[in-house]
Amino acid sequence: MTSRPSTITQNADVRFLGKLLGDIIRTYGGQALFQRIEAIRAASVDRYRGIANPRGLAAGLETLSLDETVAFVRSFMLFSMLANLAEDRQGAAAEEGNTLASALQFLAAQGIETREVAELLDRALITPVLTAHPTEVMRKSMLDHRNRIAALMRQRDAGHTETPEGELIEQGIAAEIALLWQTRALRRERLYVADEVDIALTYLRDIFLPTVPVLYARWARLIGRRPASFLRLGSWIGGDRDGNPHVTADSLHLALSRAAQALLAGYLEELNALGAELSVSSELAGVSADLNALAQRSGDLNAARADEPYRRAITGIYGRLAATYQQLTGRAPSRPASVSAEPYADAESLSADLDILERSLMSESKLGRNAGGALARLSRAVETFGFHLATLDLRQNADVHARVVAELLKVAGVSPDYQALEEPERVLLLRRELASERLLASPYASYSPETLSELGVVRAAAEAHRRYGCGCMTTYIVSKCESVSDLLEVNILLKEAGLYRGQGNPRAAIMAVPLFETIDDLAKSSGVMTAWLQLPEVAAITSAHGFQEVMVGYSDSNKDGGYLTSVWSLHQATRSLAAVFEKFGTGMQVFHGRGGAVGRGGGSSFAAIRAQPHGTVRGRIRITEQGEIIAAKYGTRESAAANLEAITAATVLASLENDSLSGESRSRFASAMDGLSTQAFRAYRSLVYETPGFSTFFRQMTPLLEISELKIGSRPASRTSSQRIEDLRAIPWVFSWAQARVMLPGWYGVGQALRSADTALLREMLEAWPFFRSTVDNLEMVLSKSDMGLAARYATLVGDRALADALFGRIRDTWLMTQESLLAITGQTRLLEKHPALDASIRLRLPYIEPLNLLQVELLKRHRAGENDPRVREGIQLSINAIATALRNSG
Repeated sequence: MTSRPSTITQNADVRFLGKLLGDIIRTYGGQALFQRIEAIRAASVDRYRGIANPRGLAAGLETLSLDETVAFVRSFMLFSMLANLAEDRQGAAAEEGNTLASALQFLAAQGIETREVAELLDRALITPVLTAHPTEVMRKSMLDHRNRIAALMRQRDAGHTETPEGELIEQGIAAEIALLWQTRALRRERLYVADEVDIALTYLRDIFLPTVPVLYARWARLIGRRPASFLRLGSWIGGDRDGNPHVTADSLHLALSRAAQALLAGYLEELNALGAELSVSSELAGVSADLNALAQRSGDLNAARADEPYRRAITGIYGRLAATYQQLTGRAPSRPASVSAEPYADAESLSADLDILERSLMSESKLGRNAGGALARLSRAVETFGFHLATLDLRQNADVHARVVAELLKVAGVSPDYQALEEPERVLLLRRELASERLLASPYASYSPETLSELGVVRAAAEAHRRYGCGCMTTYIVSKCESVSDLLEVNILLKEAGLYRGQGNPRAAIMAVPLFETIDDLAKSSGVMTAWLQLPEVAAITSAHGFQEVMVGYSDSNKDGGYLTSVWSLHQATRSLAAVFEKFGTGMQVFHGRGGAVGRGGGSSFAAIRAQPHGTVRGRIRITEQGEIIAAKYGTRESAAANLEAITAATVLASLENDSLSGESRSRFASAMDGLSTQAFRAYRSLVYETPGFSTFFRQMTPLLEISELKIGSRPASRTSSQRIEDLRAIPWVFSWAQARVMLPGWYGVGQALRSADTALLREMLEAWPFFRSTVDNLEMVLSKSDMGLAARYATLVGDRALADALFGRIRDTWLMTQESLLAITGQTRLLEKHPALDASIRLRLPYIEPLNLLQVELLKRHRAGENDPRVREGIQLSINAIATALRNSG
């Protein structure tokens, strides 16, 4: 990997791109608009340098017309977008040294050999899982222009002045910025599931597909042999039905068919190029017997290729893959095959043919590793992505399963009121049904739309297994899982589609996976899994799979209990679960449901994985990538490679490095964390759930309602029409506080806990314990992005002044206490003093965020007062977009 350029280079990029943006504003908006925007920008920058009167900034904003306000917000949004691009290019999203090579060096110093790393990777599974959670406010068209700018900047870095097509690079960058200026930033229609599928597909096809094989080649050179395909891709898009009524059986078919179409088209292109490359003549080089037989079976009778067995073999492979493409997509490939052939039964059969080519080249043609290249990359891609590209997870709420199973049992005459049964009775009934070959659903009975929909989904999953292979769908996640019956109900549904068999040796083609989300659920998770794993049929299934997956949720646990209690509960639950799995001799695979913001589990993935309890990772981890984080981490091939390498390195380290804590230290630290968590939980719950009027205060102070009007996802913004915090989704909860610059979910309650703790002990924990260090680092980042001065402006939006003054005063005072406590622990005089790169990144943005916040508050006042000028509404929505872009991990 290339070394990380300096912050100086990043700043130079920002100045270069910012100047071009200024030129574009002057050209397309006029000199007067440019001067107004520049005056406000300069006043804001000067204010942050402490050399200007704050009133000067406010006066400049007050003179803007509505048209100028909209243009101003767009300009600052674009600057933040370009600053993000510069930051991503310099690798600021991934900490320096987070590579597998660095991990190997670190482990070698601990006496752990490269051989042990290779053995771990052979049994490992590392999967980033893309979700459609609605926190990405930027339109895909805007992201496409940004990516083209990034590509042109890379050519500029290389010293080129023009592109291979003859376009001057700097003119091309300016043209893309001009297109950004002229592109509508806001979606006018709410996204449909099909839109979300297409957006995800651009990342899967254009970024991951070419990047992952290159990483494997690098890692093979590093460890001295070809590793197994441990890095896989996952997706929830088209399969996550929890709270999204628009996801159906048709969504599954759409997501998988479009992925297969894109993937197989890419394979065909690679094969065609490979045929042109492998011009080896049998008169000049040896050929293996297997390769010769493959060529003979190809059906290629072209005399011009009579002595070119590789090309003839590839002609046959292409013919079979073209037939596979037509079978799976229902359409002919863009480049027809020259021979007729039977389609491949599965991706493994294609891999076997490619393996014949590879082994022959390496052994008979004496090309050795030089034979790698395109063939090795294609072979690795097929092994990794199969015919499905990304494994699609199913997810649904346990309450839905209970209603559906209850109806099936009632109509079948098995149980008149299943939901009235106690848990032991439910378990006995479900196990009895699972052991029977009889199905519950009848084609002659009538069922509710909900039951028909859920049956349609599992039947579509079974059809997908037949078409694309079992790797296309392996996991069924149960949200709100609280008991063994919640998991057994999933197997009942899978059984209806032939995906679960209970006779003889029980087996499940798709694994039921519990999602533990609330603080209470996390505390009870080890008890649920103990009861689950002791069932004989479950033991047989997990033995066949080699593991049982458990998912833990960061978002709802945070909304439920606050930041500190959430991260500690997750840590403790994971450790307790590991002990349960160890007792039953079952492999544990943890799926971490993290969001972008710290309040939803965000922050550095590298640090988060390293901070997992010792002995809980063991080479297997899945982790969600959501919303704006997908574009930030995987917007370009370079950033994708850096982030995939970082999570791989972190997984290896977390699995193999020596435990940094002694048993005595771990016990002391855990006891301290128990006390901190208890105090933080009480403080957080007291404010959020026990203070009269808090829900009203929150809804009026933040742009919650206005955020719900943004067209940023197919899923409804709220679970119910209730005004209770309990019923609000975690995403708008976090997103709204970020817009108002309070960031409350990421810090509230921590200050009260830290204030009364032993500072010397906390400093010892910070130095010795990766978990606590990661917790404090994320806390510090959140505090540095919050601004109580700006938040006070939002508090003026609350109608009840007494309520606003009381609650905001409480929040502001607690923020100050939290900052003071954190500085005392870290030994700093100001936030981020010991993190200069992050400090510089945030400080660069702050002067551009404050004017946006000030304008947003004024626009919200006008909108809520009944002003119906469409420019007011547009300005609010653009400001939400701009602030989210500038803050980055705000959702």
